[in-house]
Amino acid sequence: MSDSPASGRFVLRIDPGLHAALRAAARAQGVSLNEYCATRLATPIGELHAFGGAAQAVRHAAAVLGDALVGIVAFGSWARGELADSSDIDLLVVADEPVAITRALYRQWDAAPVVWNGHAVEPHFVRMPVAAQAISGLWAEVALDGIVIFERDLRVAAHLAHLRRALASGRLRRGEVHGQGYWAQVA
Repeated sequence: MSDSPASGRFVLRIDPGLHAALRAAARAQGVSLNEYCATRLATPIGELHAFGGAAQAVRHAAAVLGDALVGIVAFGSWARGELADSSDIDLLVVADEPVAITRALYRQWDAAPVVWNGHAVEPHFVRMPVAAQAISGLWAEVALDGIVIFERDLRVAAHLAHLRRALASGRLRRGEVHGQGYWAQVA
């Protein structure tokens, strides 16, 4: 161990997909990659590794989507605290334009499946909704209990907050017809 002061410089080798996601986040905030990383490392936030396979899921999603990765939300039984031995862990993997949501994304994910604390991780690839777009049933379900585990900016959290306000005010309601659930916007 040396007693000399630290230079403040170091090289960090990371997955190219994660590097691309960090670079995109820095660009979105109008700062350098170095400044973005230094700020993120200095921010007191919960440790992602405390959530088992969450870090692996984030790295894999970043490898699949690169710069287009906007955010990841865990939802379903894991988020509700109802995970059974046979359950999988559902992740809403949010992509930005111009990514086409096709089976190819799922094949790319399945090429290196992610396991989170012994449970398979099931991605649900979606695009970030635009303001004029009708609320989808999947986004409404995620708004009920979703937990954001990664986002490059605050768009995912802001959209979920908007949906939760719509749910709380009764402007968005869940219904059922012939045993099938659906979501409806109420004027």
